[in-house]
Amino acid sequence: MKTNKICAIIGNEHEYADLLPLTEDRPLSTLYFDCKYRIIDFALSSVVNANVRSVFMLVNEGRVKSIFDHLGGGREWGLDSIGSYQYFSFYQDMVRKKAQGELPVGDIIDFLKAAKAPYTVYLTNKFVCNLDLRAVLKIHQEQNNQMTAVFKRAAANRIAPDDHILTLKKDGTVKHVKEFRKMSSKTEVYNLSLGVFIVNTEWLIEQLQNSQTLSLEEFLFNSLPQIKSSTYEYTGYVSNIYDLPSYYQANLDMLNSENYNSLLFSSHKVITRTKNEVATYFSIASDVQNSQIATGCVIKGKVANSLISRRTLVDNGAVIDHAIIMGSTKIGAKSQVRYALVDKNVTIDPGVKIIGQPDNLLVVKKNEHITANIHGGK
Repeated sequence: MKTNKICAIIGNEHEYADLLPLTEDRPLSTLYFDCKYRIIDFALSSVVNANVRSVFMLVNEGRVKSIFDHLGGGREWGLDSIGSYQYFSFYQDMVRKKAQGELPVGDIIDFLKAAKAPYTVYLTNKFVCNLDLRAVLKIHQEQNNQMTAVFKRAAANRIAPDDHILTLKKDGTVKHVKEFRKMSSKTEVYNLSLGVFIVNTEWLIEQLQNSQTLSLEEFLFNSLPQIKSSTYEYTGYVSNIYDLPSYYQANLDMLNSENYNSLLFSSHKVITRTKNEVATYFSIASDVQNSQIATGCVIKGKVANSLISRRTLVDNGAVIDHAIIMGSTKIGAKSQVRYALVDKNVTIDPGVKIIGQPDNLLVVKKNEHITANIHGGK
């Protein structure tokens, strides 16, 4: 596939109050996943594995630092090489342009024209999956579509209220699109849109030139039933991130080898930022069961059914159970952390207990110093 065959737009439109306080100063897309990844890695990896080298990213002004910190110059994804381009634009600029009577999506149109790619892929920011965009493009070309949308058959308890459900005709084309919260009849399984579309660039430019939309994703959903389009069913592992329980469960799913291998060890590599660190140290007294632990950690206590990110200390006698511990955290001797999500750079004093429940997860904010017990329950 030629380098300029497809260009990509990655949106950051989805933000959920139910993910606070984890998303107070970072977007959903840079939340930790499986110890060393960020959610944005999966969209970026799908893009570069399809040999896409022109990427446009729409971000919110107040939450860009973590994106730039993680992406850097784009070296790991091959976006720093000659002929590769990264473009960033702010959602707030679109709002200001519309208020001033200008074309809100002008930056997107400029990108599409500069990329000179016959096809454009749009990916949203909330799904964790490992998608083969080349396979989607092949279907798109064979059916001579203007747009091809990707969906996954999903249970109702894995769908957010603002997610879009595709109702399909017998030939696989889209009859109509509705938000899940607006569905009049409820079933157990739905055609959940993964917010991934391949469109003909020429058509997209033409349509956007007269559009006042502030949401490219909504524009694509609204256009889907009205033009020559079809769908592609993704059958691999998917996590839908929209609240604390869904984020917590997505991480714990990685302790299941079938889920882990399906997502991270398919024929398509998932790329993240490289950090050269020493191996994790396990003392003789440590006890680790059914857990994943990243590099640079020191484990002296007990860890069970948990995921621990880089440079974390679990001191003597400490117990971590059914917890997600993010980077550079210090967990003191004889302390306990159960059913909790602990953000980065947290210090937990010796003997302190942070005890949540399966249906009442506790969250410790970034940079906190915990000196007293925290209990959650009904």
